[in-house]
Amino acid sequence: MREFVFALEYEPETNPVADVLAEHPGASIRSLSCHVTADSLWRVDHAEGPSEALAELEEAYETADYYADCLVKDDCGADCEVQVLDRSSDALVVYTYWDRTDVCTSVPHVALEQLGEGLLFETYREGRRYRWRIVLGSEAPVHEFFDALGREVDACTGMEVLRLTELDPDRNDVDSGTGPALPAEQREALRAAVEHGYYETPREVELGDLADRLAIPRSTLSYRLRRAEATLARTYVEADESLEAIVASELAHAK
Repeated sequence: MREFVFALEYEPETNPVADVLAEHPGASIRSLSCHVTADSLWRVDHAEGPSEALAELEEAYETADYYADCLVKDDCGADCEVQVLDRSSDALVVYTYWDRTDVCTSVPHVALEQLGEGLLFETYREGRRYRWRIVLGSEAPVHEFFDALGREVDACTGMEVLRLTELDPDRNDVDSGTGPALPAEQREALRAAVEHGYYETPREVELGDLADRLAIPRSTLSYRLRRAEATLARTYVEADESLEAIVASELAHAK
């Protein structure tokens, strides 16, 4: 098995969800599931961020001329269903489903046509950048897929290949149960913070300077680090509690 990771970059006013994310650097969307057939597409997305960003994202999802992942910029005539599954002050879970028309296409549909069935999709959105990760067979024609996708994506959307590698069970991209799964953007921010001394006492670099080094807004870097730190902290506490439970169980049996 291999993993193919690439990113789409939307120009302003070409994708309503990207426009909202660009206005709110602290907001992001990751897929909880994504499924495709020749005739339809359905998925569940988990959005995080400030409440005003989530309200605008919900409105963008429900806009009549927007269909999740459809690459056709004009009204393609598809029937779309949008359902909010969960909503809180800092999180939003949205289900979307649409029936494909003769003119509809999407990343999963092109992948299905070029790479075949049995694919796993994972996505992460932040700002105008939309990162896709596809797990596929080692012999799948990846280059043919990317060429076909390029023919479907118009000039308003940039494309960038990030990596094509054999699937490594030691990586953190998929939660194997042995460690926390962090999005690539959060891992990169955390690694840079450690390398440049952000966590040293006293600090060797301030947050603004580190953001400048990474060429991203200060608020975006702050959000990525806070989310990564929260994940690592929860993982540590859960592991510690599990260890305490094991010790307590062993002591009880010893008695």
